[in-house]
Amino acid sequence: MNTKSYAIVTASYWGFTLTDGALRMLVLLYFHKLGYSPLNLAFLFLLYEFCGVLTNLLGGWIGSRVGLKATLYAGLSVQVFALMMLSWLNPNWAMSLSVCYVMVSQALSGIAKDLTKMSSKSAVKLLVNEGDGALFKWVAILTGSKNALKGIGFLLGGVLLTWLGFSYSLWLMAACLSMVLLAALLVLDQDMGKSKKKVKFTQLFSKSREINQLSTARFFLFASRDVWFVVALPVFLKSQLSWSFNQVGTFMAAWVVGYGIVQAIAPRLIQHKKMGQSAARWVGILAIVTAALSVSMTLNFHPLISIFLGLGIFGIIFAINSAIHSYLILAYTSGDQVALNVGFYYMANAWGRLIGTLLSGLVFIYGGLAACLWTSAIMLIAAFVVTLPLKFRS
Repeated sequence: MNTKSYAIVTASYWGFTLTDGALRMLVLLYFHKLGYSPLNLAFLFLLYEFCGVLTNLLGGWIGSRVGLKATLYAGLSVQVFALMMLSWLNPNWAMSLSVCYVMVSQALSGIAKDLTKMSSKSAVKLLVNEGDGALFKWVAILTGSKNALKGIGFLLGGVLLTWLGFSYSLWLMAACLSMVLLAALLVLDQDMGKSKKKVKFTQLFSKSREINQLSTARFFLFASRDVWFVVALPVFLKSQLSWSFNQVGTFMAAWVVGYGIVQAIAPRLIQHKKMGQSAARWVGILAIVTAALSVSMTLNFHPLISIFLGLGIFGIIFAINSAIHSYLILAYTSGDQVALNVGFYYMANAWGRLIGTLLSGLVFIYGGLAACLWTSAIMLIAAFVVTLPLKFRS
């Protein structure tokens, strides 16, 4: 294992994730304070997710041709620019102009996020030995720690908005991420992840059956989370329960941190055998839990207790599902094709987040948080059906 390079890749991913989580909470809470509707808030993030779709697709192809260091460098650089761009927003602009401006800055941030994620996840395949479950262990640690830090980023966003205000918070994050970028430039191997053969553009869509099925399941899995998480839950907590910015940020942070911790220790919770079977089993359990929570919220049965308990259980099971998926995509691909296949897989992930984000605002307007949870349950049933064939292959 190349410990030094793994440490730099992980640190880069950590640094980016902190700014990404904080940025999400800053934008959400700041524009909710300005009076934006749930649907308007969802639109702020649509280009972020759509650009993630394109970036994962093309980023994997580019990474296989020029190496993962170049794509990681590009991701961190674009995020620094996106943070600075958003800091120039004038709150006196018309709402239509502000929405367009924020959507463009979020689009850049979406490109940055998925370039960084694709580069970091692909690098693990190249830097870690695969024997005795080591790949599962280290990819779980990288992904789990990233999600824990994203949760801390949510908390950081709420705190910074209260203490420093919108613009100063963005400047501080841009400065810190610039230092992370410098460290990555000095250490990583330029040819890391570069394919030995010239990769044709048509190879982007030529995938094995397992990768196609896993990618489809990933689409439904992450849509099922974001349909209640991105807009519906924080707006519900702020508008229905009258929580403060710090309280909303703290709850969202605690949920994501807990989810990340469970994801990091997932290799200790499940056996490193028959992982396809495990993927089907755990997504089925998650669908049942979400349906039960949906019933509870529909009946208005102690909403606060239901949210704390139900979403806590959801987070634990979702984390195990995500850890299994993150391992399987690397297990199903060769080292020479890792950037291509991981990029394709996270393209499906980004599509799921995009659809989930849009529905999070739209469904919440017409049916509230309970309707968002029912939509989530339906998506998880679809993920279970798609995952079932993997049960008999690995």
